[in-house]
Amino acid sequence: MPYFIYKIGPLNILEKQGQAETFKEAKALANERRKTLDPTSGQVVKMIFAENELAAEDTLSQPRELDASLAGDDY
Repeated sequence: MPYFIYKIGPLNILEKQGQAETFKEAKALANERRKTLDPTSGQVVKMIFAENELAAEDTLSQPRELDASLAGDDY
């Protein structure tokens, strides 16, 4: 399964930046793309391991649930 690299905009708009077959290649590509981002743009670059592009986009589009057992008592 390949690794997919996406730029995610402020409105959760996904823009594929590339893909790689190994973790090392994908990490290097993601870090390269992160260096080109404007810090004030609200965009992030994420890397995901998925069966195909559709599965990667579906996973990245899902809202993440917070695990209460991992939450600290910094309230």
